[in-house]
Amino acid sequence: MAVSAPVGIDELLERVREGLDRVEPKDAHDAAQAGEALLVDIRYAALRDRDGLIPGALVVERNELEWRLDPQGSHRATEATSHDLHVVVICNEGYASSLAAASLRQLGLHRATDLTGGFQAWRAAGLPVTA
Repeated sequence: MAVSAPVGIDELLERVREGLDRVEPKDAHDAAQAGEALLVDIRYAALRDRDGLIPGALVVERNELEWRLDPQGSHRATEATSHDLHVVVICNEGYASSLAAASLRQLGLHRATDLTGGFQAWRAAGLPVTA
């Protein structure tokens, strides 16, 4: 098996994002409201406790994401209905979510993407947040 040359995280992130159609907060909100996208919050509990939640978003810890969203998986969330599901992954600032969306795409969720700027951009846009 050939070993690839090391890649730094900035380069990896850039490569991953080339394959994503990242979503702006208002567009994500509108798609979720129309039932056209599933928002998935992967922030850890301390950030959710500190900053609040996006109403209607599915909360899935990052270390469980692939298991919960694989439509063929035995541990899938009820929302994980098909590989055509438009998933918008949300982290705190929009970095980890890009890598998470790429991982979901490797599972066949070809419409998985992430929220540009993450939860902080959502909140800055004045979109709904609950305590």
